[in-house]
Amino acid sequence: MPADFIGFGYAMTVAAGGVIGYVKSANSGTLMCMMGYRFFNSGKFMPAGLIAALSLLMVMKSGYKMMSQ
Repeated sequence: MPADFIGFGYAMTVAAGGVIGYVKSANSGTLMCMMGYRFFNSGKFMPAGLIAALSLLMVMKSGYKMMSQ
């Protein structure tokens, strides 16, 4: 019985997409914490506050997508 290389390739692609999505979400959280800390220390919105706010939105979006599935 021959191996199903197309099926294995498809499964690896789907798994890689899941891992990339998870890492992307974890990076957003880390960036939000780092830039939020810098914003609170400096009190300057640009660039730390802006990046922290955008990262928070990305974390919220990822969390919503995770909960809705």
